[in-house]
Amino acid sequence: MELHYGVYILLCNNGNYYNGYTKNIISRLEAHNNKEVHYTMDKLPVKLVHLSLFDNKQKAYDFERYLKTGSGKAFRNKRLI
Repeated sequence: MELHYGVYILLCNNGNYYNGYTKNIISRLEAHNNKEVHYTMDKLPVKLVHLSLFDNKQKAYDFERYLKTGSGKAFRNKRLI
């Protein structure tokens, strides 16, 4: 079984976006919805609005970090959501 690394974007109930990185999107979404993630625990419910899958862990990590920059947020808003 091939591993994939996911970079995901959630829309929080306050209108803000949360970018994250995971190897298991299902368990990560459960963690968000079970109030186990500090940033989103008071912004529930959250909605998955984008998921990018990568075969390479470093590329996934780098993309997730990029989405947190100013130009990454602009790219997210124009191309991903």
